[in-house]
Amino acid sequence: MKQFLPAPKLFLRAEYSICAIFVLVFSVVIFTLISVGQNTTLGFLTTLSFILGAGTSIASGYIGMRVAVYSNVRTTINAQRPGYEACFNTAFRAGSVMGFALTGLGIAVLYITLLVFYTQFPQDKWILMMDCISGYGLGGSSIAMFGRVGGGIYTKAADVGADLVGKVVHGIPEDDPRNPATIADNVGDNVGDVAGMGADLFGSFAESTCAALVIAAQTQDLLDAGWGAVCFPLVVSTAGIFVCLVTSFLATNIFPVVNEDRIEIALRLQLIVTTLLMLPAAYWAAATYLPLEFHIDGVSKSLLATQFDAFLCVAVGSVGGLIIGLTTEYYTSKVYTPVRELVNACRTGAATNIIYGLSLGYKSVVVPVFILAFIVYLSFERCDLYGVALAAVGMLGNLATGLTIDAYGPVCDNAGGIAEMAELHSDVRKKTDALDAAGNTTAAVGKGFAIGSAALVSLALYGAFVVRIRKALLLSSTGSNVEILQPTTFAFLLIGSMLPYWFSAMTMKSVGKAAMEMVDEVKRQFDLNPDLLNKHSKSRPDYEKCVMISTNAALREMVAPAALVMLAPLITGTLFGVHAVYGLLTGSLLCGVQLAVSMSNTGGAWDNCKKFIESDVDPSLGGKGSDIHKAAVIGDTVGDPLKDTSGPALNILMKLMAIISLVFADYFFSLNEGRGLLNMSVE
Repeated sequence: MKQFLPAPKLFLRAEYSICAIFVLVFSVVIFTLISVGQNTTLGFLTTLSFILGAGTSIASGYIGMRVAVYSNVRTTINAQRPGYEACFNTAFRAGSVMGFALTGLGIAVLYITLLVFYTQFPQDKWILMMDCISGYGLGGSSIAMFGRVGGGIYTKAADVGADLVGKVVHGIPEDDPRNPATIADNVGDNVGDVAGMGADLFGSFAESTCAALVIAAQTQDLLDAGWGAVCFPLVVSTAGIFVCLVTSFLATNIFPVVNEDRIEIALRLQLIVTTLLMLPAAYWAAATYLPLEFHIDGVSKSLLATQFDAFLCVAVGSVGGLIIGLTTEYYTSKVYTPVRELVNACRTGAATNIIYGLSLGYKSVVVPVFILAFIVYLSFERCDLYGVALAAVGMLGNLATGLTIDAYGPVCDNAGGIAEMAELHSDVRKKTDALDAAGNTTAAVGKGFAIGSAALVSLALYGAFVVRIRKALLLSSTGSNVEILQPTTFAFLLIGSMLPYWFSAMTMKSVGKAAMEMVDEVKRQFDLNPDLLNKHSKSRPDYEKCVMISTNAALREMVAPAALVMLAPLITGTLFGVHAVYGLLTGSLLCGVQLAVSMSNTGGAWDNCKKFIESDVDPSLGGKGSDIHKAAVIGDTVGDPLKDTSGPALNILMKLMAIISLVFADYFFSLNEGRGLLNMSVE
């Protein structure tokens, strides 16, 4: 345990030190540009919101990491008890602490900030107030970018190094205490899958709420209905916390995990019940806080929406998120056909495993994209862009439960690592492996939710950006100022669709470079101390050296991808104008969501394929150390940066580019009335 405690704190301290410098510098940028585009008061308040969002995101990641570190050991201890209930409940409750702490903190800070700003703006200026509040989402998503990319590089550099040298070359498990990279690997689960995911989903929550608030504040009937109607998205999120709280006892008390077969069922049931109970809660919120009818001045037409229309948008987002999550489970769980096909492909080597895995990932995109398309169409028809923002809020309504089952996975993974390093009985490791296999699936489900919600959040923010520019242009409600076939817009649509590939190339190469350093270090230690290869050796490697390699690589490599994402819309809007930004955001959204889904599901399926072979359910596969197992390990190693670095970080790319565009919308418009410094033609 004493090996675990310092390492994640060391990394987060170093990462957050860099983040603090970034927040300071970018705060100056925000204040300067918004003061140029509007005035110094709005510049100051937006900057304050940005700092609060960044601080809340940092706190969310740190809380998650601390909870995970202490829960890992407790889960291992309880795994030594008879049955599965004690160890499952420990891991699940650890996830619950993180889920409720993050959502509660996020809503509390956002609402308190709103109340403070409320005293500074009369009702007819609430649109300016919500523009300032959008800085909160920008702060959260900016830190999430560093957390996701930095944490992903950290954990996958160690994981790939531990797998390649340990499992493939020397036949030593990645969690064996003789493996020099094992501590770094397990620490990486905390800083990447827990702290990174926590910051990511906090960013989604903050941005979806900010997008809905910005659009609501430009809807006169909602303004006339008062503060409660404008803050309806926050009411839905708050109701979601209470729903998740009521259902949190389902998996631990009402439907306890008494055997291995009930692990995935309990987690799935938790998600389904929470989603279904969100529906009456959303209906109550709409009936209580919204006017019976309200007029929306949409981007393509004016329409009259009702309470039921708003409820329907929230509901379709919530149920759509559940379907995306269950689809992700189907493609990544070892229980279903896709992963079993991967297992069978490993019989003929790593190449066929990789071919099948890539095919699985591409195929897994089909259902989520159809679901997202249906959500966007229905919500847009009912409530225009406000409906899309409400759908995003609805998809994140049960965020506390989503974070619970997502954090559960890394806790179980580390519990298995501790059992291996402590050389506990093989039954303990078998039990933690069963928990971890379900955790891999729930982590994939969590990534599916994150990506699906990111797509809706990005579209909602894009819509808020368009509405803000329309307001500046004072266009009539009968026409849209977004023309895809306008030359500047179409040209930047192509550039935007390229950005996810550029970003993925940077993050995957970063993992590869860091992994090569790790592999060389592990080989060096094995060569220096051959006794480490002795199964009964009591020698211990230099864990700290591997931890420092991961730490330094993550901190060094996370800057360039983050700079690409943040500078792209700023440079585009400054030089080429708002029409170029329209194309950039459209292209990055359309390409990013599909690439993210395929990467995450491919990696998750390869991981569970390996776990299935290691479980010895089918003796013909040969178990650990067999050629079939080595083929699966190679697939898993290739999939590691896909599912834990590049794939999950793409949803932040989509959101962050959109929220930056929204925050700086008035600045972009101030440059030659939205044509940029180059005064681009928009005819």
